Amino acid sequence: MSLHAGSIDLHQYIDNLRMLSFPIGIYRPPSEGGRASLLLRTTENCPWNKCTFCAMYKEQPFICRSVEAIKADIDAVAAIRDEIIAVSWKLGFAGEITRQVGEAIIRADYCHNLNHSFYIVFHWLWSGGKTAFLQDADSLIMRSSDMETVLSYLLTRLPSLSRVTTYARSKTLVKKRLEELHRIQKAGLNRLHIGLETGDDELLAIVQKGVTSAEQIDGGQKAMAAGFQVSEYWMPDLGGRERWLQHSTNTARVLSAINPHYIRSRPLVPKIGTPIFEDYKAGRLILSSPHERLNELECMVEKLDVTSRVCFDHARNSWVDGRGEVLFRHDYEGYKFPTEKPLLLDRIREGINVAESRHVHVRELIRMESL
Repeated sequence: MSLHAGSIDLHQYIDNLRMLSFPIGIYRPPSEGGRASLLLRTTENCPWNKCTFCAMYKEQPFICRSVEAIKADIDAVAAIRDEIIAVSWKLGFAGEITRQVGEAIIRADYCHNLNHSFYIVFHWLWSGGKTAFLQDADSLIMRSSDMETVLSYLLTRLPSLSRVTTYARSKTLVKKRLEELHRIQKAGLNRLHIGLETGDDELLAIVQKGVTSAEQIDGGQKAMAAGFQVSEYWMPDLGGRERWLQHSTNTARVLSAINPHYIRSRPLVPKIGTPIFEDYKAGRLILSSPHERLNELECMVEKLDVTSRVCFDHARNSWVDGRGEVLFRHDYEGYKFPTEKPLLLDRIREGINVAESRHVHVRELIRMESL
């Protein structure tokens, strides 16, 4: 059978697809991105939105979306899925999602090339339809019973899903009872991404994180006890040259107390328009050199007592080794502790022995991210 859209009557399916859409947020963790994860908004923007280093969700009000609205979006996803599969059958692919199916739909109506809802669902199906990420910054702030209802509906309507993930704030986890979190996990939410940033109380107050290190430990331990797979994110150089030692030491202390499944490094690169960028520009925050950042990282890693995977799955981890190659593995699984802790420390020390001029300086990272 010819794959040319003109040789097959696709108009009914294309017209149906044109009328289907759902809102999609901008932000998600790299490990939930690419084209594999379905993106669904259960909340909009951030309920805290005061962190001095963050440029996301600014000037946008926080909205906790209704269960009915979220269900309607899930229905839209299911309908788009069904139409795409119907096109596959019409083209002779027996429901299989292939590049030819997508190309035929776009040839029949080029507007679908700009249709984000179609794009997200098509690539999610093409990747196997296994994962979903619930946006935006803190979906667990929803009433627990509402989250359970949403998860039940999501997995009923989209039964191919095997992993559902979201961002969560430590402060929100502290406020939830362990029994609530356990029910949410049992309902189908598998993984939480938590922005720890630092475990130092002075620095937490300075960057207006809205949480204490004790609350971070409580929230992280609750998430682990409830059965979630937990990713904690920390921010090398958040304290600059002045507070690097307390930052690394206390971050290691908090992470060791939580012992999450994943610890992910996101080195600070001040974003233009944020308060921390103004501190950097005015000289109130002196950022570390590449070697100084590695010294801070070495201090933190040495003090970590965890069975976590320590990950560098972001381009900001831009140090190089003696061969000029990326110093750390950038995959999502990272280095398994304690087994690979000596290997990671060896990599850090190799980076320290490389001439500092060969590493990308934070000034260059700031310039590149401002383009």
